[in-house]
Amino acid sequence: EVGGDLCLIAVATSLDFKYHHTEELEAYLKGVHASYPSLTHLHSIGRSVEGRNLWVLVLGKFPTHHKIGIPEFKYVANMHGDETVGREILLHLIDFLVTSYGHDPVVTRLLNNTRIHIMPTMNPDGFEATKVPDCYYSRGRYNKNGEDLNRNFPDAFENNNVSVQPETQAVMNWIKNETFVLSANLHGGALVASYPFDNGNSVTGSLKGYSKSPDDDVFVHLAKTYSFNHASMHRGTGCDSRQTFPQGITNGYSWYQLEGGMQDYNYVWGQCFEITLELSCCKYPPEEELEKFWTDNKVALVEYIKQVHLGVKGQVTDKNGNPIPNAIVEAKGRRHVCPYQTNEQGEYFLLLLPGTYVINATVPGFQSMLKTVEIPNNTGNFSALKQDFSFLEVPVRTRAASCPKSPLYRELEWASAAAAKPTLHVWVLMTIMLVIFK
Repeated sequence: EVGGDLCLIAVATSLDFKYHHTEELEAYLKGVHASYPSLTHLHSIGRSVEGRNLWVLVLGKFPTHHKIGIPEFKYVANMHGDETVGREILLHLIDFLVTSYGHDPVVTRLLNNTRIHIMPTMNPDGFEATKVPDCYYSRGRYNKNGEDLNRNFPDAFENNNVSVQPETQAVMNWIKNETFVLSANLHGGALVASYPFDNGNSVTGSLKGYSKSPDDDVFVHLAKTYSFNHASMHRGTGCDSRQTFPQGITNGYSWYQLEGGMQDYNYVWGQCFEITLELSCCKYPPEEELEKFWTDNKVALVEYIKQVHLGVKGQVTDKNGNPIPNAIVEAKGRRHVCPYQTNEQGEYFLLLLPGTYVINATVPGFQSMLKTVEIPNNTGNFSALKQDFSFLEVPVRTRAASCPKSPLYRELEWASAAAAKPTLHVWVLMTIMLVIFK
């Protein structure tokens, strides 16, 4: 009888190269969890418009909860329902990770030191609505309400007047409830690694056709890590003669401007560095090509996860070792428009390339502490440099620094414009004062 049970599990977790519809995808994920209960945790973060579960499989030594010092990583695919390659290769990534654990030393160390969240489909309704697979655009791109989920997030640059969809809200809640450090979302229709910002204004240099984030060097490194570990992405030959991407990477805004995108939302409001991976010229290729897509992406998918261990991490505590949540911790010269703050355990994670940095820890309304750190390349050791901060005295409860949901970069743009034209600024103020006094 025991043999029969094992046989059932083996069937549930054997994975072929074909498209897996909702029931099969669900059965596969449940089978993996049944086979590897101590290494995986399966949960749904919400439901689609039509009520399908948005499944996430978490993998790691401590899959059910966050552990201090272990960074959180995520992959999200099939956000556009008709872009299907990512959906399938994430299932194969799951298969590779669980079967290699305990046998392959690299995968074993990766899973012992990282908590990896995999969401094979963010738009199951769109996938099921795509009845005729096609290389080009189809209605299946959108969710059931006809909304493009990658235009549906709050935007840091302008008011994104859209009604937030259940799928989008589920992802926003998920980001809020986890300490995600690094992420990628998988798309199709091109072959390139694209990085923030997707939108921009004069503050981020968009007038020059490139919208630069404070961590541009890190983003370029992340995009190149993927493209150079991919079988062909780094060659930069696009899907047609008009489109070429040197080294297989692009700044999102340089490629085309996009409002309400998920990667900018992750970076600005989620404290999570996310890039967008375009993995196939054909959006919904024939299933006989899926095996090649997996072999082309396998190394890159694993190498990219390792980058979650770049930079510096640590805890901010009081003199008794109690964690201080909501302390702002940032590298000097890299102020985020929405301050990066410690979580409930007082932890912070900052992705930085090797080099010397000054890290500033601030307890809002209280005091700051500066520490100079020399950051080595620690990705091979599966642990960022550790740097803790201990404050002797702190207020009983620190309040979170306010981070409005309004377009943050617009305020910066106005401020810089005002600074550039003080005379005009003063003139406007004087006019207002005159009107008031009249």
